[in-house]
Order: sequence, then C-alpha cells, then structure tokens
Amino acid sequence: MFENLNEKLERSFQLLKGQGRITEINIAETLKEVRRALLDADVNFKIAKSFTETVKEKALGQDVLSAVRPGEMMVKIVHDELAVLMGGKSVDINLTGNPTVILIAGLQGSGKTTFSGKLAKLIKSKRGKHPLLVAGDVYRPAAIDQLKVLGGQINVPVYTEDGNKEPIKIAQAAIKHAKTNGYDVVIIDTAGRLAVDEEMMNEISAVKQAVSPHEILFVVDAMTGQDAVNTAKEFNDRLNFDGVVLTKLDGDTRGGAALSIRTIVDKPIKYVGTGEKMEALDVFHPERMADRILGMGDIVSLVEKAQEQFDGDEARKLQKKLAKNQFNFDDFLKQIQQIKKMGNIKDLAAMIPGMGKALKNMDIDDDAFKHIEAIIHSMTPAERDDPSLLNGSRRKRIANGAGTDIQEVNRLIKQFSETRKMMKMVSQGKNMGRMMGNLPKR
Repeated sequence: MFENLNEKLERSFQLLKGQGRITEINIAETLKEVRRALLDADVNFKIAKSFTETVKEKALGQDVLSAVRPGEMMVKIVHDELAVLMGGKSVDINLTGNPTVILIAGLQGSGKTTFSGKLAKLIKSKRGKHPLLVAGDVYRPAAIDQLKVLGGQINVPVYTEDGNKEPIKIAQAAIKHAKTNGYDVVIIDTAGRLAVDEEMMNEISAVKQAVSPHEILFVVDAMTGQDAVNTAKEFNDRLNFDGVVLTKLDGDTRGGAALSIRTIVDKPIKYVGTGEKMEALDVFHPERMADRILGMGDIVSLVEKAQEQFDGDEARKLQKKLAKNQFNFDDFLKQIQQIKKMGNIKDLAAMIPGMGKALKNMDIDDDAFKHIEAIIHSMTPAERDDPSLLNGSRRKRIANGAGTDIQEVNRLIKQFSETRKMMKMVSQGKNMGRMMGNLPKR
C-alpha cells in the first residue's frame, strides 16, 4: 500500500533539491506534483486541493533554519499535514459498558465477520476482556458458520439462534445471555448487502435503536478507494457511527480511503486490517501511517509487535546461554518462530526506515524460513544442542532429510556460527545487560 504515492511524493520533493530557500515560484511546481500524487492515490479532489493550499501556507510562513534544506522542510510539513488529515492522533475504542455492546456495520464483502473475530481476539488478549461474538448476519450463506470457525480459532464463544431470522431479537437475547454468563463485551456482526439499500439501512438502524450500542464501527474495504468514502458517508448519515475500520490495507490499494475518509465523515479511523491472520489487526496511528507513506518506516509499531511476542523470562535465559556460548539451534528455531508470529515478513521489514524501497520488487514469501526450519528439524537433539558434531556425513544426512542440498546446510551452519558470535559480543555489552534486566516478568 502507498508505494506509488510514496514514489510520486518523493519525486515532487526532488524539485526543491539544490534550492536555497522555499519561494512562491519553486514551491508551485512541487505542490502541483503533490496534488497530482494525491489524486492518483484516489484522494478526493477537494481534499487534495485544500491539503496543498495548507502546505503552501505553512511552507511560506516558515522561518527556515540555514541547517535545514528546503526539501527536508517540505517533507516535514507534508508529513505533519498528512497526519492531521488522517485524524492527528489515535482514538481508542469505548469499552465502558457492562457489558459493552459493539455493533459492526458495512457492506457485504467488506470483511465485517473477519474483523469481528479479530477485534474479539485483540480485546481479549490485550485488554483482558471476556468477549461474546454474536452471529447477527442471518442472510449471507455460511456467515454464521464462518463466525463459529473464527470463534473456535481464538477461543471466543459465538451466540447463535438456529432458525431465528430476526436480527433485533438475536441481538437482544445475546446481550441478556452475556449479562447472565459474565461476558463483558458483546460484538454483534450484522448483515451487509452488495450495495447500500433502504432495507439494509432500516434494519441496521432498528438494531441500533433496540440495543443502544456503546460503539458502532463501520467496516470498509480500503481497496474500493473513493467508493469506500462515499459509502461511509451514507452509513454515517443514518447510523452516526463512532469509528471506521479499513480492511485489506495489505492489498494493492492506492490509499485514497485512508487519506480522505476522516475529512468526509469527521469520524476517526480506529483500526486497520493488514492481512488474513487473526493477529493482523492494528490500532490506527495517523503519525505512523504518515511515516509509512513518506518511506520513513515505522519503528514504533515494529517494536510493539516484537514486545507482544517477547517473553521476559525467556530473554533472561537466552542472555545467560549467550554469555556461556551455549546458544544452540533450538534457541535459533525459537527466535525464528517468534519473528513469524509478528506478521508478514515483508511488511515487518518495510517498517525499518529505507527498507520499504529496497524490498519493493522483491517477493518475500511468508514461508521464507521454511527451508531453515526443515534443516534444523532434520538434526538430532544432540546435533541441535552441539553444532560442533556436524561433520560431513551428518550434514549430508540432514540435507537429504530436509529435501535440500548440502550447500544449503553448510550456508545455514555458517550463518548460525556468525550469528552466535555476534550475539555473544552483544550480550557482553552493558546496554544489552541493562535492557534484559529491565524486561518485565510474566
């Protein structure tokens, strides 16, 4: 996402390269290119025009320090205004009710049901809540079964009523069930249609009136571009929802919805779906998204994802093993598995400043570590614990067992050896010791 926008904005900033200061003349061509880049990204024309006018006003009003190049100043101004355009700051979900009732709305195919499952997992694991999913989509074939499957994957119960085709009664009964059985969050998945129609709007409005939700989230497919913004406006006019969820941000989308929707409906984007896995749901941070759009990476989100998978006790054990040079292939395998849990490898790498551009034309599969894992699993427990045992005949046996050649095995062993040396050096440094000492205990 945003790759084309990033490239075009970068080209527009190049127009200021070598300029001594920002002037009416040299900024005009730059902002023309910025506006064109936004329009190509499917941003609303009025929003693009207003955005560039604001950037121009701020750029010409800046007392540019001699140490700051005009191009760099323009990047900063555009970055800050992009963040403002998308809401300025993240907005939390309202979980104050007892139980909290969350109504999920949107068109068919927008990803409502999948999002409902992802949200249940997120508030269960990160907020310590006990959610109940409610199958309120009684029209779409297999919608109830889909929610049951998702609920089973994340170990969250799903409330259903066989044969009941009345969403209002299902929702009311589910809330009563939640109160009786100690569930503190009720997430109601509602029916969608292929297009906005009066019948659907009347039904979702009636459900809203009947259950008085604490939070209404409108789910929209980001890949539909400007159409997503128009649909959001129609839903907001009827429901006055509390926040927007953009799904499929990992797809081939131009990003116009993310940049336009806040201005059009005056409601915050609260979550973004970034993949098919149940963990692939992120709280929306406008500043971090602005970082990504301008190719600055997103180190904060990367660190947060790492911390979610990081076990403080395991880290301390690992440090002791490193100090004694006892880091082995089992430890190496654990580190790989933790990285895989963090999400899509290419998306993670793109969070590192500068890496997004370097990886642009590279196809990094989610199974990038598969051959490494196969090689390690083909080793005996003794070989994984003591790599010095790995002589020529053992390496040949491991290669056959992993379905690869001996060169791949030799390459991995060499990489492992270099990694172990580097990690031992780092572990003996003061900074690593202090960092490990500050890790929280579980």
